[in-house]
Amino acid sequence: MLDMARPGAQTPDGEIYLDYQATTPCDPRVVDEMLPWFTTHFANPHSVDHAAGRRVHDAVEIARARVAALLGAQAREVVFTSGATEANNLAIKGAVRHLLSTGTARRRVITVATEHKCVLESVRDLRAEGCEPVIVPVGADGRLDPDVLHRALEVPTLLVSIMMANNETGVMHDMAGLAPLVRRAGALLHSDLAQAVGKVAVDVRALDLDLASVSAHKMYGPKGVGALFVRRRPRVRLAALFSGGGQERGLRSGTLPAPLLIGFGAACDIAMREMAGDAARGRMLRDHLLHLLRAGCPGVEVNGDMEHRLPTNLNLRFADATALDIMARAPELCVSTGSACSSAEVVPSYVLTAMGLDAAQAARSLRLAVGRYTSRADMDRAAQILCRAAAGGA
Repeated sequence: MLDMARPGAQTPDGEIYLDYQATTPCDPRVVDEMLPWFTTHFANPHSVDHAAGRRVHDAVEIARARVAALLGAQAREVVFTSGATEANNLAIKGAVRHLLSTGTARRRVITVATEHKCVLESVRDLRAEGCEPVIVPVGADGRLDPDVLHRALEVPTLLVSIMMANNETGVMHDMAGLAPLVRRAGALLHSDLAQAVGKVAVDVRALDLDLASVSAHKMYGPKGVGALFVRRRPRVRLAALFSGGGQERGLRSGTLPAPLLIGFGAACDIAMREMAGDAARGRMLRDHLLHLLRAGCPGVEVNGDMEHRLPTNLNLRFADATALDIMARAPELCVSTGSACSSAEVVPSYVLTAMGLDAAQAARSLRLAVGRYTSRADMDRAAQILCRAAAGGA
């Protein structure tokens, strides 16, 4: 039924998990598909001189094809990595370094103020190599204005990196409208798809992407594995980040973690079949929660564009209580103040301040995200807990 959680994932008694953008539980079906490759079929996937190795190699290639199918790519355009952070670094630094090696006079590298830290830092790191990092602003809705990008591209540019869906607000950029600007400027276009893939339909061809990063654990797969789409035609070339045995066509050396890759492929296959239903159900649950909170928590506001947004995300600003106070009063709720990568920092979210919120408004903001194992009963209980906590109750 539409309003019932899918059975499988478990949380400790009494806890309600609403942090699906930080990570997702591994789908039990994914775990079942991975298990034999840890024990029975344990050979090195690169040991193709014997049957055991070829068996694992073939299973990894099936996983690669599954990932590619979800992205609308060819299997040979998928390079496996340890996750989206590595994929983002490889895409941005690898592409720019290769272009610099060709003698190009271009030096500008553009990204957006609300990008994930690993993208922002990768772009900034290139300053030491003679590049000009440019961080363009977003509007109050969290979206990039095409005119802002157009002006930034007036200076010849090497690469532009724009995430499809934000990891804190869930706000989605108009990639289909922005991509032609980048193409006409003769720059490469990279997108961090980690938050979008598996939640909304993604087609790297239709979006005209040159490079795109994905992470398995954001879509009910295992942690520690991801992928980079590298466009084949027209060919995009990268300089490898580190040296090794030349695996992944020399772009990402190292022995592939076959069980994790097979789990990644299984997660992509499930998403292909169930994503539309998951999205519809997630939107229903999210909207139900928002309705309850607006009725029970005076002054609650949504941060960012509500229309162009992941169907499972809410980023809410409360009127009279800080996010940290609400979390302390509601320990049974698993929610966050923003990116899991920077949650230890007691500073306002740079994503929210980039959207124009002041420090006090950002400090009153919480990220909530529903997922495959969230129920309507969870929403009813979470709303009661949040409203009580926001009002100062224990």
